[in-house]
Amino acid sequence: MDLKLTGKKALITGSTAGIGFAVAARFLAEGASVILNGRSKESVSTAISDLKLIFPKSDISGVAADFSKVEDVNRLIAEVTEVDILINNAGIFEPKAFTEIPDEDWFRLFEINVMSGIRLSRIYFPKMLEKNWGRIIFISSESGVFIPEEMIHYGMTKTAQLAVSRGLAELTKGTSVTVNSILPGPTWSKGVGQFIEDLANSDNKTAQEVEKDFFKNMRPTSLIQRFATVEEVADTVVYYSSPLASATNGAAIRVEGGLVKSIL
Repeated sequence: MDLKLTGKKALITGSTAGIGFAVAARFLAEGASVILNGRSKESVSTAISDLKLIFPKSDISGVAADFSKVEDVNRLIAEVTEVDILINNAGIFEPKAFTEIPDEDWFRLFEINVMSGIRLSRIYFPKMLEKNWGRIIFISSESGVFIPEEMIHYGMTKTAQLAVSRGLAELTKGTSVTVNSILPGPTWSKGVGQFIEDLANSDNKTAQEVEKDFFKNMRPTSLIQRFATVEEVADTVVYYSSPLASATNGAAIRVEGGLVKSIL
């Protein structure tokens, strides 16, 4: 299927690994130009080189920016003045008992997970409205509607993204700009792999035992009973970024393996 993305420019935050990297690869496969982002110049350069091996003739660039630092965000905006598609994927998570989460951690996760998308959307959204075409997608999570007890502060930030996304969508009425959220469920990425490994070490179990236990006890409502792949999530993200998804706006699209027991 041709997603009609040839010539479109996409900025994907947090795209040197995991879901973001897979999204970048999928955009490139569809003929879009891609701007990568990571916290360091080294990670960005490595990701560009890796993608160039797969898509040697594609238009790939990158900007290093740490979204916990406003000055880095401002520098990114100065370098990337306009985009057709903004994928707000930058984010962090950490399992921690509620009573052990200090104020600083609440603010840190909000700063990176929520304010990153707000600051970029504040710049690019009006320009999309001016040219009457654009896509903004927030990579939220099933944790935004199914708050995980082991990291409530993370769930809070994912819920906040849903609110911002829907609010922006309300401002697109009558235009060809859309704003949506994608809600991945448990997805096997580098960060999740480390999460499983840390749990295995703390519980004196193998990673395979922890993964099985994770779906049995922590995410028992999952219908697929496995981690999604980053490619499965990327396919959904890129489709809803395309002109083919023009009638979907203000939506929260789930890619969580049926974990959330709701028909809406």
